Amino acid sequence: MDSSVLSIMLPASAACLVLVGIHSYLGLHVIKRKVIFVDLALAQIAALGATVGFLFGMDPTSRAAFIFSMAFTFVGAAVFAATRLRKDRVPQEAVIGLVYALAAAITILVIDKSPHGAEHIKDLLTGTILWVKWSQVLTAAIAYSFVGIFHFVLRDKFIRITEDPEGAFKSGMWVRFWDFLFYLSFGFVITFSVRTAGVLLVFVFLVAPAITAAVITNKWRYQLLIGWGMGTLVTIVALYLSYVLDLPSGPTVVAFYGLVLLLVSLIVYVVRTPDRRHAWSRLGLGVGVTALGIGALWTMGTVLGSSSWAEDDLHHQLAKGHAHDESGQGHADPQPGESTAKPEALPDDPEQRVALLGKHVTDHTPGWRTELVEAVLDPDMPLLFKEDALALLRKEATTDFDYDSESEDNDAAAEKMRQWASDTP
Repeated sequence: MDSSVLSIMLPASAACLVLVGIHSYLGLHVIKRKVIFVDLALAQIAALGATVGFLFGMDPTSRAAFIFSMAFTFVGAAVFAATRLRKDRVPQEAVIGLVYALAAAITILVIDKSPHGAEHIKDLLTGTILWVKWSQVLTAAIAYSFVGIFHFVLRDKFIRITEDPEGAFKSGMWVRFWDFLFYLSFGFVITFSVRTAGVLLVFVFLVAPAITAAVITNKWRYQLLIGWGMGTLVTIVALYLSYVLDLPSGPTVVAFYGLVLLLVSLIVYVVRTPDRRHAWSRLGLGVGVTALGIGALWTMGTVLGSSSWAEDDLHHQLAKGHAHDESGQGHADPQPGESTAKPEALPDDPEQRVALLGKHVTDHTPGWRTELVEAVLDPDMPLLFKEDALALLRKEATTDFDYDSESEDNDAAAEKMRQWASDTP
């Protein structure tokens, strides 16, 4: 692993470990309260706040967007605290699910009126964990530490309304008030996390370690230690696999969490079953049925898709120029990596410029690397579109060149970028 990749993976790994620390604890509350989707709902509300701020021209990474998103999350916290009733005809999980659906629908409606809406939605879902900076990791660690201290001081009240809400009501506790404080701190963490990790990864960090710990033991202290240990190990291994296999980091971490949770559940089932031989036979039967199902689906896909593949291959051969021109000479096939696209002048309008630049990058149009670097370094390029160009550059170069879009001192980074554009074949 070279130094440029290491400079990206180390901050990302540290950020994930910081997220695991606070989310594993909060996840235990979520599992015991049986409000599994409260994280997704609050994350979606935070995303809605960021999207509305985006519509007003706020940069998604700016402090203004964070404050706007936090305000939306606090409203969501108040709603969830108010709907926690002693005798409720409608389960609170139903209310949480409805709030999530409403927030998601409104987010889509708002983003439909925003430029680059699809890219914004993708960032909200998957996050930008690979491009996190050490300063952001430190800020998150400090913020989460304050939340941790807050919960440690009030742990007796928070744990009681989580484990025994009926007893809390009977003792005269102001359950809704303490619930509001819990969801307020919970929403603060979620808002902070979504900006970096995205909705999906935040949800998995919250739920997967807590479920794993709950499967193994029912004691808070041991659950917390198991959640931290499992989260740390899985995150480091998954990020390494994403690098080795060249896979997106966020989805790789999510998928690996699912795999580990499945393995742990199977191991616990075998260990705790009195009749081990019966447990192993059931496990073997399950593996066999699963393998047969996968094989059947693969065979069916191969058979059904063969005719369409043949047709596609014929079209591909024709498109490659096997048809002769009027002179009777065949057209030469393009060499691997060679683009036949003619360079198209980039327009002055920033949005159109970045859109066409993305096409040049995809097609590997001659000079695309230089175009991409100059778009990032253009002082007249609005920050919103500069970030889009920078994301393209980071993806293609697999490094961030130590470039900070909010800083004016980027001479060294600019030199590295231009060197990359000129050296890369």
